[in-house]
Parts: sequence; C-alpha cells; structure tokens
Amino acid sequence: MAWIRIIEEHDADDEQRDAYARVGAARGRVANILKVHGIAPQTLTAHLALYQQIMFAPSELTRRERETIAVAVSAANRCHY
Repeated sequence: MAWIRIIEEHDADDEQRDAYARVGAARGRVANILKVHGIAPQTLTAHLALYQQIMFAPSELTRRERETIAVAVSAANRCHY
C-alpha cells in the first residue's frame, strides 16, 4: 500500500483549515481518504464536489445502485474505501 502524508486538522495552515471546515460541514467530519488531499486544498474541495455530484445529483441510478457500484469497484481494486 502506498504511503501518503496526511495533514491533520490541528497541523493545517489557514487554507487547509478552511477546506477541512467546508468538508466537515458537508460530511460531519473529514475522513482520511479526504485528508490525503490536505496538501492541495483545492483538490480536496474538488474531490468532495465530484463525490457529491456522482452520489447525490439527479440520475437514473438510485443511491443504492451507486453505492453498490462503488463497493464493487473498491473490491475489484482491493481498496478499503
């Protein structure tokens, strides 16, 4: 497994703290999968926007179907997320 440095919220600079606050407001907390983007806060917020669009925007797929696809892809990639 690759090692990616995670910037914890208490170690974040102002820009990172702002991005973490926006993510935390949307998701309730900042998951480690999002903290890997902490070194590039713009990427963090773009990742969240993409995720919200894929999982919650109007679609012919139900939320359950979207989650099922996500789980299948993660399993195929041997990803814990």
